[in-house]
Amino acid sequence: METIEIMQEVFRKLADKMDHIDKKLDDRKNTKQLSENWLDIQEACQLLKISKRTLQSYRDNGILPFSQIGGKIYFRANDIEEHLNRHYNKAFNKK
Repeated sequence: METIEIMQEVFRKLADKMDHIDKKLDDRKNTKQLSENWLDIQEACQLLKISKRTLQSYRDNGILPFSQIGGKIYFRANDIEEHLNRHYNKAFNKK
């Protein structure tokens, strides 16, 4: 096995960079995917670019499932994504 010598300052910089990468990976691991997030009414409206009334209509008509705790209503981002995927239309070419 061959050994390599490096200056202490270079080693410290390398170790700092490795710590930085390790921290970034930990942060990424702890970040939830969009599908695991719960959105309140305002966030769901912003995501879908719709009004609160339209979102209320989606709830009333069973288009989007929701959870209610007291007076606060939440939507799973995963449910919104699934709804959008179900209603996805591929582009077509008119001739």
